[in-house]
Amino acid sequence: MIRKERILTIDDDPDILDVLELTLSEQYEILQAHNGAEGLQMLQQKTPDLIICDYMMPVMNGREFCKALKKDILLRHIPVIMLTGKGEVHDRIGGIEAGADDYIVKPFDPNELIARIKMILKRTESSLDANPLTHLPGNTSIMEEFQKRIDTKETFSVGYADLDKFKVYNDVYGFEKGDEVIRELARTLIKFVREVGGPNAFVGHIGGDDFIFIMDDRLIDGACQKIIEDFDKKVPSFYNKKDYAAGYICGKDRQGKEQRFGLLSVSIGVVSNAAHTITHVAQISEIGAELKKYAKSIEGSNFVRDKRQG
Repeated sequence: MIRKERILTIDDDPDILDVLELTLSEQYEILQAHNGAEGLQMLQQKTPDLIICDYMMPVMNGREFCKALKKDILLRHIPVIMLTGKGEVHDRIGGIEAGADDYIVKPFDPNELIARIKMILKRTESSLDANPLTHLPGNTSIMEEFQKRIDTKETFSVGYADLDKFKVYNDVYGFEKGDEVIRELARTLIKFVREVGGPNAFVGHIGGDDFIFIMDDRLIDGACQKIIEDFDKKVPSFYNKKDYAAGYICGKDRQGKEQRFGLLSVSIGVVSNAAHTITHVAQISEIGAELKKYAKSIEGSNFVRDKRQG
């Protein structure tokens, strides 16, 4: 089954929301919110491909909503069409200054709106390499970054991060909640890798709950510690109160047997060329997989380093 592209419509006028749904629901999956604050809340649960937002709304108007959206590194790629009243030129300017990609005047022609949506979705289609969930660089960019670091002969470290007990969490809580956990891990990695590692640091998304980050070898231990602490603080928000209080969820293991599984944690394996030479990309992947496997065998969030010499 082909996935319908998802559009979030935000307007305080229920009649406008109804018109948008009637116009678009045949081609797109429609989500609705009644003001900018409600729209932002909805974005944490379901990520749309495009947003149609009224300019004038109570609680949080379209301009304020746009500015808040563009501050979130994992959501700012989502294009926004601003709805404005006839002749409200200052609203259009304000919306575009806040980060809107286009505007359309009410009352709108349904065919023009659909044409604008199609044009914007096509124009903002991410590069094939970017991960569709986090929009972080994917495998091609990761391999290129590895090669670049090897070629420049600089000292660097690569962190391989992934989630423990994620499969059973996905099974019990569903893919939407699972995707939000992955986005939260991405936010944590981006925040601390950049904060500690500076502009030369790199974060990539291999796929699923697997990430890598590259930074100065002298700084990576500090970044790993902050990543672990921050992720562990977020863990309670991923569970209902009963499961979090119990400290486990029930699910099936790979053999199909019912078991108790502990709460989510993050494991990081750190590969470095500080102690021994790395001459090709495959070395990084092989050592990283080995270290991450070892890190995952230890209960709770942790990171382990490559201790080999030579």
